[in-house]
Amino acid sequence: MKNILILGAGTSGTMMANHLRKSLSKDQWNITIVDKEETHYYQPGFLFLPFDIYKPKQVKKSIDKFIPKGVNLVREKIDRIEKDSDQVFLQNGEIISYDILIIATGTDIAPQEIEGMQSDNWHKDVFDFYTFDGAKNLRNKLREWEGGKLVVHICEMPIKCPVAPLEFAFLADSFFINKDMRDKVDLTFVTPMDGAFTKPTATKELNHLLEEKNIKIVPNFNIEKVDNENKKIVDYGGAEVEYDLLVTVPTNMGDPMIERSGFGDDLNFVPTDKSTLQSTVKDNIFAIGDATNIPASKAGSVAHFEAEILLENILRFIDGKELKASFDGHANCFIETGHGKALLIDFNYTHEPVTGSFPLPGVGPLRLLKESRMNHFGKLAFRWIYWNMLIKGTHIPFVSSAMSTAGKDLKEEETPIL
Repeated sequence: MKNILILGAGTSGTMMANHLRKSLSKDQWNITIVDKEETHYYQPGFLFLPFDIYKPKQVKKSIDKFIPKGVNLVREKIDRIEKDSDQVFLQNGEIISYDILIIATGTDIAPQEIEGMQSDNWHKDVFDFYTFDGAKNLRNKLREWEGGKLVVHICEMPIKCPVAPLEFAFLADSFFINKDMRDKVDLTFVTPMDGAFTKPTATKELNHLLEEKNIKIVPNFNIEKVDNENKKIVDYGGAEVEYDLLVTVPTNMGDPMIERSGFGDDLNFVPTDKSTLQSTVKDNIFAIGDATNIPASKAGSVAHFEAEILLENILRFIDGKELKASFDGHANCFIETGHGKALLIDFNYTHEPVTGSFPLPGVGPLRLLKESRMNHFGKLAFRWIYWNMLIKGTHIPFVSSAMSTAGKDLKEEETPIL
């Protein structure tokens, strides 16, 4: 009997457990998944909690509900990986040996990385919405907040769901208009990037929306500290932005056990081949989702596309075949723009978001890089797809793991991004 060990029972790990259990003989392969948590969160829903669009019960379920029969769930903290001996040490002293290891430990916020961020004002005047508690506490704050300077801020890239901070700013604009108090709110978007997003064409469209909604943008802001006493954030060049309410996306980092294991980059992300998803640490170690250092978005759609490709490559690895370098960085993301509308972007390593139709060429029904109510309904519908299809390893019809250029308005002279 051989052993596959999956670290992390979030989106990526749960998908891989479902994929592999369906594909491998129970008589030949033992599959174990390790996670210290009891609750599985629908993290895209955290965006909606502060605005009372979703209720807390809509974004969380038991982890056990999604682990397939025939997969052993170990609920324990991970201490470290000993790659040379093919073993994982748990914090309770238990040791688990493996033939193949899949690292799916994701990423988490690290507010302690920024001076003054995690102070007595944390979740009082300074909030995140990337955690369940942060989003719920921010909801309570917004229910009674009477207005002032609201700053939506990104510490540094990469982050989970790069568009989420923008979505928060757009939804805040809509939220305060609906409360008839938009004139009492000075809304500012602060980013370390030189524009609203990482891709030029999308940035142009999103910058236009910021301007249209009277949301000021402060680009190229590299935060040094939070000055709680004077309520301002300060960057290394001395620039300052004042706030009454700061909604920040702290530094995102991989699991600390990656550092204890003696590999990983400065942010504890796993060195990973961007096309095969095999780690560069050791041949029998693979990584997926937010845990990797690949130059793709850290988003649920990316993890879904990666899982289908990683499944094939693990089966090829078991059979002694050459791995396929077939992951192209495909990502698609709905971007809530407020007032019941949303944008949709679809891109990969080599092509940035453009206009067009999705998923069916010419038919849609979704439109790329254009605001529409249909896109908004698509965003809301994704929660059902997530709980009932995506994390169960069910293929989503008409959406390929490789990005299709069909239906996209690509110009002949366009130079793909590299």
